[in-house]
Amino acid sequence: MNKPKRYTVTAALIYANGPIHIGHLAGCYVPADVYVRYLRAAGEDVAFISGTDEHGVPITIKAKKEGTTPQAVVDKYYGIIKKSFEDFGISFDIYSRTSKEIHHKTSQDFFVKMYDKGYFDEVTTEQYYDETAGQFLADRYIVGECPNCHNPGAYGDQCEKCGSTLSPTDLINPRSTFSGSKPVMKATNNWYLPLDRMQPEIEKYVNSHPEWKANVFGQCQSWLKQGLQPRAMTRDLDWGIKVPLKDAEGKVLYVWFDAPIGYISMTKEWAEQAGKRWEDYWCDEDTKLVHFIGKDNIVFHCIIFPAMLMAEGSFILADNVPANEFMNLENDKISTSRNWAVWLHEYLEEFPGKQDVLRYVLLANAPETKDNDFTWKDFQTKNNSELVGIFGNFVNRTTVLTNKYYEGVVPEKGELTDFDKQTLETLAQLPGQIGESLRNYKQREALAGMLEVARLGNKYLADTEPWKVIKQDEERVKTIMYVALQITATLSIVCEPFLPFTAEKLRKQLNLEHKGWSEAGKDDLIKTGTKIEEAELLFEKIEDSVVEAQVNKLLETKRQNELEGKEVTPLKPEITFDDFAKLDIRIGKILEAEPMPKSKKLLKFLIDDGLEKRTILSGIAEHFSPEEMIGKQVTFIANLAPRKMMGVESNGMILMAEDKDGSLSLLQPHKEVWSGATVS
Repeated sequence: MNKPKRYTVTAALIYANGPIHIGHLAGCYVPADVYVRYLRAAGEDVAFISGTDEHGVPITIKAKKEGTTPQAVVDKYYGIIKKSFEDFGISFDIYSRTSKEIHHKTSQDFFVKMYDKGYFDEVTTEQYYDETAGQFLADRYIVGECPNCHNPGAYGDQCEKCGSTLSPTDLINPRSTFSGSKPVMKATNNWYLPLDRMQPEIEKYVNSHPEWKANVFGQCQSWLKQGLQPRAMTRDLDWGIKVPLKDAEGKVLYVWFDAPIGYISMTKEWAEQAGKRWEDYWCDEDTKLVHFIGKDNIVFHCIIFPAMLMAEGSFILADNVPANEFMNLENDKISTSRNWAVWLHEYLEEFPGKQDVLRYVLLANAPETKDNDFTWKDFQTKNNSELVGIFGNFVNRTTVLTNKYYEGVVPEKGELTDFDKQTLETLAQLPGQIGESLRNYKQREALAGMLEVARLGNKYLADTEPWKVIKQDEERVKTIMYVALQITATLSIVCEPFLPFTAEKLRKQLNLEHKGWSEAGKDDLIKTGTKIEEAELLFEKIEDSVVEAQVNKLLETKRQNELEGKEVTPLKPEITFDDFAKLDIRIGKILEAEPMPKSKKLLKFLIDDGLEKRTILSGIAEHFSPEEMIGKQVTFIANLAPRKMMGVESNGMILMAEDKDGSLSLLQPHKEVWSGATVS
């Protein structure tokens, strides 16, 4: 398209069933915010739209898990998510929600228009039905054994253990999550969008965008090659937007029908507040529509939503869908169910004032073309080496020297040397290169270009050495510092899309008003005579102890996951009371304890059993020291046949309880009893 008159930029509507984590941020929210902030700096008219998706099965499952209502769930998490985004500096024009009346009406009107134009096929199919609960079961309301890895808790749409995509009928021994009973197949009617008949039009649209990222274009081609199939746009559920037809009792709009319409309804809401025409941002061919999403939403934004828009007929289609791949955490897939994540609200509490550090690291490692990994060690390295060592170091040296030599007043430049001119020429080129990368959705490349401005400044100071020259040629130093300050001023502009909090701090240090992108790179950006503030560190080093604490937090999460996944030992074969009565279980007191030579596991005990003193060997040396065992009362089997171990005869067995993590606990009476007391 020609140069757009305006931009509509959307970021995925996240389910309001949990907080935000770094996978969400890296997937679409930080990239979208960087793009929008750049466009605004370049003087473009932009509407940045997002919100929470508050319908669908994940919401109802969360409500059931928390023992509350779906409405209570979405109210709770909408508040948490919205505040996290605000505190993190994601600059939405509106962050709304799909539970609002304006969204329900917009979605229903959209459906009715498509229905009236004859775009839906009413189809009768058989679906799983819970006779006990009296309702049809969506994919996630059915669990059973995975046919691939035999995980007993696989869902009707996916096995989270092996990652297989499933259908409810694939499950072995399926059961309802409502009642636990086995579901039956029952006929039901729903309205389907005939994507198969629309494939030529969809294919034409996709093929008209070969400039899309390879991961996006490739996934679309894969779906098209398989052949599109009709897809139900309604569901048999009680939570969601009611289907606006007379014969649709008990049915709601499919969440992936209503959710993307949320971009439109939220734009309507924003436009009314801002005194604008929402139609300009959705119906004008001179508007550029861009969807920022994660790779798991590609098919919905590149095939299904465009098909809906084509069928409705009033709207523009997306010009680009720059989806990112997944961000992993410490070489493991981020998982909310396993709590394997860095949660944004926790990060903001534990790292106050360090929003830009996380933004920087997520952008530097952005999974633009393939999955990438976030590690706390890399987080520390990028902060200390790049933000502190390159960016912060240059700014600090420039502001410190300006205050030292000129009491903070920008000096007047003298005659420029060839090196000065070369440096300023390079500076003038960098903002354009950064902007070009951003317009082409190459944000890692753009971030590197931003840091190159700081590198240019460091090199300039290192090569000109004003701290040495000041002793021989004070006039020359005025020019050096003037040039260094121009680089610093440009840095305050070009860093803003990536590091907005830092940009604001830097502008305040320089007493520089907010400048547009077109001003960046100019050789008189900060004027002679401007009084700058005292030097203030933009970034602080992150110590090893801080990183270790975060790694240990994750390790504890992993340990808890392993414990939760550990199954209780099955019951042994049934015995009679007479079998049990044969066991002589007593309480004894440990008089002596010592390790067994050449054994890592065995401890040797001398125990007072009330009748005599007996020796018992026990394999607990990895759990208890001899010193801590002396004087303790223990439960032991007294009539176990003697057994020789490592040349020593053991007369009994001390009883222990093994926890999920393999640790042992002593079985002791709750108060001290006499040695030899029997257990019955």
